[in-house]
Amino acid sequence: MLKLISPRAAAALTTGVAVIASVMAASPAQGIVGGTESTRAYSFMGSFQPSYPASPRPDGHGCGVEVLAPQWVLTASHCAGRNPTNAKVGVPRGWKVRVGSLDTTSGGEVAEVDHYYRLATSHDDGGFWGRDMALMHLRTPVRAKPVRIASSTPADNTRVRIMGWGMTCADSTNPACFPNRLREADTVVQPISACPSHDDGELCVGSADGKVAASNMDSGGPALVREGNRWAVAGVVSGPDESGKTLYTDVTRHADWINGIITGTDVPPDDRIPNVEGAADLGNCVGSVISTPASRPQDPALLLTNGHCVQEQRPAPGTALVDRPADRAVPIADRQGYPQTTARAKRLVYATMTGTDIALYRLDKTYAQLKAEGAKVFRLTSAPVRAGDPLTMAYAGGRLQCTAEAVVTNLREGGYQQDDSIRYATSEDCAPWHGTSGSALLAPDGTTVVGIHNTHNTAGEQCTDNNPCEVGPDGAVTSVQGRSYGQQVHLIAACLTEGSKLNLSHPGCTLTGARPAPATATGHPGGQDRRSNSRTHAP
Repeated sequence: MLKLISPRAAAALTTGVAVIASVMAASPAQGIVGGTESTRAYSFMGSFQPSYPASPRPDGHGCGVEVLAPQWVLTASHCAGRNPTNAKVGVPRGWKVRVGSLDTTSGGEVAEVDHYYRLATSHDDGGFWGRDMALMHLRTPVRAKPVRIASSTPADNTRVRIMGWGMTCADSTNPACFPNRLREADTVVQPISACPSHDDGELCVGSADGKVAASNMDSGGPALVREGNRWAVAGVVSGPDESGKTLYTDVTRHADWINGIITGTDVPPDDRIPNVEGAADLGNCVGSVISTPASRPQDPALLLTNGHCVQEQRPAPGTALVDRPADRAVPIADRQGYPQTTARAKRLVYATMTGTDIALYRLDKTYAQLKAEGAKVFRLTSAPVRAGDPLTMAYAGGRLQCTAEAVVTNLREGGYQQDDSIRYATSEDCAPWHGTSGSALLAPDGTTVVGIHNTHNTAGEQCTDNNPCEVGPDGAVTSVQGRSYGQQVHLIAACLTEGSKLNLSHPGCTLTGARPAPATATGHPGGQDRRSNSRTHAP
């Protein structure tokens, strides 16, 4: 299920590297609002252009950066936070900066980023807002003249210059909204009370009426003050304020942290990156490539995710979607979460939210092709999960360690019912959130998919959307806030044949929509799971 993001979190995300499906409650500033095209380049000003995640812009721009030393640039933490595992310190892949040019596509110097150091992450105990700042180390030094850090926090009404390549209009699908020429504006530091969304350690920057401010994809860009005859950076763009002005992280408060890293006297160690090999980030859900005993190397590979993760309208209660056209990218992660290879889902083979919550897509690559490209392929179990089984939830950004606390006879949610659902034991190591839907549940061998995560009870409500309830054999209904559930997948293999084809009439196939075998001599039907196909739905 899709999680709604808080206004400030949405602001940071949409102002950063990629335009993603999130909700921005505050009105986003457009432009460098009230600004003009710069007439001369600033040697220290640069454009951060990551290849992962891919920028929606033709020029590849994601955020602004400032050169502080020949091999060091400053930006916002949420810009460097677009690494797959949200690591605080680590090694990126495919990140570069272009510095010293007015144009994001030519001129200046281009250097590869080989390390990042984030002051804070969204999960950091010290708080994120007011600490939304990161350093990135360049593989090779640049000749650009660095900018210094301002000597102190600028006072209210101090004149500042802001700049960047942020969007000039709100339509993220329109290339005309993405300027490749640097824009700038002169404005002031407002009293912090003029930005109602502010946190400690932030500057409120922009005109009083919000008509001069930073914009979407100006994140990491500077607020510059004059010290003598030189510019100095006092803040970096963190996100918009609800007033229309912009909140900047106060760089001067963290000069010791910056200098400790640049000089090498206080360098934090790299994070331990979890092995997330094989997870496919589908946007708001996760998937995994699975094979069955019937799979052959030349067969098109199959992707498993939740039925509620399909791109089209979800399957109605008691029904299944079968053999539908599809077209969605499937990036298959390496151990660090970066794409090892990318396939495309070209056919929705099957999807249901009744009995279990699954969707199967057929990819445009075979199992042999994926193996040659180094992609992880999981095996699909043919045995059910039992209470007490250890489970590893294979999310795209990490691994959660869970235990099957119980197998629930019926789980109801928003008009749907699943059977023999897997309830996890509540623990700090197993606390899935909205966005983890579709994550494979792995056996201890790390290769066998034994279940699939699909839901948790958000508000303690009973049987409503995002609030599943348990229904016992005696009809007793239980609803507990915070409980999380997965679904059985062992019943899938019996419905798949060579060629990655679905056969709902195959002996032993009991998925919703399966057709019963002919009656036996004693008159009893075979091949039909009554519990999976005769549904009692939540009111």
